[in-house]
Amino acid sequence: MSIKAKELTKHYGDQKALDGISFEVKPGEIVGFIGPNGAGKTTAMKILTGYIMPNYGEAWINGRNALEQTLEIRKDIGYLPEHNPLYTQMFVKEYLKYVSGLYQLGNKTRERIHEVIDLTGLDKEKTKKIGTLSKGYRQRVGLAQAIIHDPGVLIFDEPTSGLDPNQITEIRNLISRLGKEKTVLLSTHIMQEVEAICDRIIVINNGRIVADDKVGNISSWLKENIQTVQVEFNREVEEGSLAQIEGVNKVQKIDSKNWLLESSDKEDIRQRIFDFAVQSGFSVLSMQKKEKSLEQVFRDLTRE
Repeated sequence: MSIKAKELTKHYGDQKALDGISFEVKPGEIVGFIGPNGAGKTTAMKILTGYIMPNYGEAWINGRNALEQTLEIRKDIGYLPEHNPLYTQMFVKEYLKYVSGLYQLGNKTRERIHEVIDLTGLDKEKTKKIGTLSKGYRQRVGLAQAIIHDPGVLIFDEPTSGLDPNQITEIRNLISRLGKEKTVLLSTHIMQEVEAICDRIIVINNGRIVADDKVGNISSWLKENIQTVQVEFNREVEEGSLAQIEGVNKVQKIDSKNWLLESSDKEDIRQRIFDFAVQSGFSVLSMQKKEKSLEQVFRDLTRE
């Protein structure tokens, strides 16, 4: 097992950042770790990487105790924190040589620097000072230092935060390539990113895990007993009358003729909507079930 967390709990004074979370990430998985600001994502990542200790719980990286063997497990981890800490006065190649020295790569240093520069697309920037690079290239440098020692586990905290669309695509593609050989846990607020590169998703809210499943299963898991129907009538309809349809527990107005109706009934409510229209003297111009986007699912799961 590459990553394993068991009942991790962390308090900051009276605030409970983590409330007994447990999860596993298997070798070769790319797992999205998502949640609103303050949910506990960064705290969990810092515990897994040995930077802070929990008040309670256990964690392992590649079978090693992450709380007792902090130096050893850092050899197995490539970590890119949310605020990418770099020595901006150093040149790119110089910085990577420095990081290689910290990991004691020895005679493998030159070859490994060449490999990661090529992999992260830094060849044209390698002789420039880090402080002169764009944010996108600084993120590449951060990724390069995270993989310089060829770790089996990669933990990335908001790796595409603040990047433009082209830079986001480039970093996503790089993470996807890395995920073919590594175990990747990454936090993000971008739902498209999760859908694009993650095999699985863990949703955390208020320090607790509220969902853990394959990306394709999360929507169906949440709406197992929830159906949303969009309907268009031939003329204006009052919200109150729609709310009286049997089984409808939520009515959302698109415009005076178009509505979203939500029901927790297992039985398809479209027949009831049609019957309502006939009895009320309306015509139904269109009616279809709506699938929730991952972004909508995220809002539902993390709603206070």
